[in-house]
Amino acid sequence: MAKDKKLVEAITSMDTDFAQWYTDVVKKAELIEYTSVKGCMAIKPAGYALWENIQHELDRRFKETGVENVYMPMFIPESLLQKEKDHVEGFAPEVAWVTHGGMNPLQERMCVRPTSETLFCDFYANEVQSYRDLPKVYNQWCSVVRWEKETRPFLRSREFLWQEGHTAHATEEEAQERTLQILHLYADFCEDFLAMPVIRGQKTEKEKFAGAKATYTIEALMHDGKALQSGTSHNFGDGFAKAFEIQYTDKENKLQYVHQTSWGVSTRLIGGIIMVHGDDSGLVLPPKVAPVQVMVIPIQQRKEGVLDKAREMKEALAKAGLRVKMDDTDKSPGWKFAEQEMRGIPVRVELGPKDIEAGKCILVRRDTREKLEVTLEEAPGKAAELMDIIQKDMFERAKAHLDGHITDVKSYPAFKDAVEHKPGFIRAMWCGEEACELKIKEDTTATSRCMPFEQEQISEVCVCCGKPAHKLVYWGKAY
Repeated sequence: MAKDKKLVEAITSMDTDFAQWYTDVVKKAELIEYTSVKGCMAIKPAGYALWENIQHELDRRFKETGVENVYMPMFIPESLLQKEKDHVEGFAPEVAWVTHGGMNPLQERMCVRPTSETLFCDFYANEVQSYRDLPKVYNQWCSVVRWEKETRPFLRSREFLWQEGHTAHATEEEAQERTLQILHLYADFCEDFLAMPVIRGQKTEKEKFAGAKATYTIEALMHDGKALQSGTSHNFGDGFAKAFEIQYTDKENKLQYVHQTSWGVSTRLIGGIIMVHGDDSGLVLPPKVAPVQVMVIPIQQRKEGVLDKAREMKEALAKAGLRVKMDDTDKSPGWKFAEQEMRGIPVRVELGPKDIEAGKCILVRRDTREKLEVTLEEAPGKAAELMDIIQKDMFERAKAHLDGHITDVKSYPAFKDAVEHKPGFIRAMWCGEEACELKIKEDTTATSRCMPFEQEQISEVCVCCGKPAHKLVYWGKAY
């Protein structure tokens, strides 16, 4: 049994060193592997399967709202990037440049897309002529490159996978409606599919996307009390349209500028799943996103009839609509249990000679380790039922953790004390001045996460400067 424990002993306790725990989990659960390309990771089958499930479900939800998928080039000419001043300034430090084609210098250097607003704008300038051409509601699944100084698997890497939606509308109202529609779609997806509760709100002017009129965000809270920006949706107004001359003829035959939006989530969501739900034994995956929902583990599998009965169980579980695998390797049962827990598979089925003789098997929940003895006939139905129960329980535990790590403060000393001693979100009033945001960040390293849609007046004055305040803000340290 000591051998079986080695798998888990390789994971640092999250309470000892959360950052090392995270790195241990992504490596030991075989989600990623480091590569010779500094700052970039190889996503292994177990990690990519999570992204495929995220992609499949989000894509389905997007299409229900009228979104169509397209694909734009990877390279952006420098002259195109320069057209929107705020945008290019916002991304300049992270841009990777291509200067040669083969052995020959390029006449104009190209950037490897850090995001695709300029490409879509250039495209829409030719695509949109009349009000009849609108709206354009496009999305692309791709990778982008941002030359980050410090990287961490899934959370921040120089190349990462994401989706980016880019839409064009006839009116300001339509653009705003789409911006918020997608923001709420993201929030519902995180809570329903990933069992990850989020705070919905608007970014401050300082924190909004470069070139946007307004940026909206969903913010999740990790186990260590740090925030994770988990999805953003931007209303561009007509700023990009004016820079790129994207105009259409309206019903009165007058030229108008389009109003645009942009929105995206990335493989960062996988990091969120790990840090919200994981424990010292590894991953704990919500059933809806788990690539494998049930692992069948035969006990004393060399004994006659055990493997045959385990295969029958696997087939019955699959017929019940579950994603199921069987571990019939020659590893010890203890090692198989530890490996199943490491990978976060929601339920395992233990099946040995004595169980078969009694017509029973054991179902074990990954999230609580609760064991249930059921008949072989009951097992597929009970396992399917457990998926809904586990999904719901995992969300409720994460929501309780979030709610239990929100601190309201009214004074600056109390704010500083909360940042130091109470990990989580801090709710405090703000006057609206960027100077106070900068001072708070400089003094505490906490940043404004969002101005929640549900506003309250918990104090009359700004927590930093004491001037009149009318905006409640969630603050916190963040990834």
